[in-house]
Amino acid sequence: MEMTVRQEERCLEIALIGELDHHAAREIGGRLDRAIEAALPLRLVLDWSGVTFMDSSGIAVVMRVRQRMRDLGGAVTLRGVRPQARKVLDAAGMDRFVTVE
Repeated sequence: MEMTVRQEERCLEIALIGELDHHAAREIGGRLDRAIEAALPLRLVLDWSGVTFMDSSGIAVVMRVRQRMRDLGGAVTLRGVRPQARKVLDAAGMDRFVTVE
């Protein structure tokens, strides 16, 4: 899974590209943690438009970064979520925890 990072002041935007399954979740979770730790943002935008497949492991990734952002006093937004991933997010009720655009 590819990841691109862009920071503007206290907003960190990270685009994910590829499949977010159990194989990719551990690696991408660690990379997200390191990016958040380096930037210490107040807002994290995860651009999901390049995620071609997501299983329940993606939920764990979102909840992990949500907790880290809460610790920093910030918030998480998911942008560009494709229909397949949106079904997984909706089934888990993720819109109660993060903003889904």
